[in-house]
Amino acid sequence: MSDIADDLIARYPALVAVREPLLEAAEMLLTCYHASGLIMTCGNGGSAADSAHIVAELRKGFLSMRPLTAEETARFASLSAEDQALYARLQRGIRAVNLAEASGINTAVANDQGADLVFAQSAFALGKPGDVLIGISTSGNSANVVHAMQVARAQGILTIGLTGEAPCRMDALCDCQLRAPATETFLIQEYHLPIYHALCAIVERRLFS
Repeated sequence: MSDIADDLIARYPALVAVREPLLEAAEMLLTCYHASGLIMTCGNGGSAADSAHIVAELRKGFLSMRPLTAEETARFASLSAEDQALYARLQRGIRAVNLAEASGINTAVANDQGADLVFAQSAFALGKPGDVLIGISTSGNSANVVHAMQVARAQGILTIGLTGEAPCRMDALCDCQLRAPATETFLIQEYHLPIYHALCAIVERRLFS
């Protein structure tokens, strides 16, 4: 795991302070996986896209193909040879969901309860102790992400925050915080991508190598 973190710092020296929190965040996701927990992500705008990107790297192969285990393959033994060939393309995945990609529930909550609760309501309904919520906000002050983090903490859900370097409301709500060393939105987002790519790569290597 440390070599992936070291490679990240070699390519982005400004992220040196992120190294240890990155390894801590990876351990949180690994513990969640082994407990059959759920990883939830949320963010707005570009951070919503980053939330989706993280989930995509977790649910299927990212840097490796993640072939099924013998036990998983055996579940399809009764299928025809043709059908087995189809299921042979499946990859092992990590239970993860992007709370921003749920237009039905999010518009219902925004209309009935308020837009600042769109992520909090889903975190409350889906999450349980031992799960992990990854909240992404370049300002660290996005109301709907902050409220989701507050609900998560109250529910015993661990929280990982991706923010910028400026002091923010999320500072007190993160069990682990990954701060991009920038204050401008687009620069923070440029740092967030390699940070969460490294995070996903570390988790994948530990679980599926």
